[in-house]
Amino acid sequence: MCAALVDANSGMSLGKIGSGLDLDLAAAGNTEVVRAKMKTMKSLGLSDAIEDILITLGKQYHIIRPVASKPGLFFYLVLDKGKSNLALARRNCQDVEQALTM
Repeated sequence: MCAALVDANSGMSLGKIGSGLDLDLAAAGNTEVVRAKMKTMKSLGLSDAIEDILITLGKQYHIIRPVASKPGLFFYLVLDKGKSNLALARRNCQDVEQALTM
């Protein structure tokens, strides 16, 4: 449905594509999700990295994937649950991450 590249420090979307929801609002809100998860991991003493965060809604999948090579950035994808393949979407997101140049 739509996707964005988000700056996790500011909550601003750096680029977006598609439609279906307000990606600027979603970018800001999901920045808080990423920050909360990182804070929890730190509190638990987990020295690991987030590969992705999956939020499953009734009709949608929301995938948050931090960009490993560019700390402070994450991809945010919104997929139609009935029309998408979650495994393929995660794999494609991984491929885009590896090809990302800034």
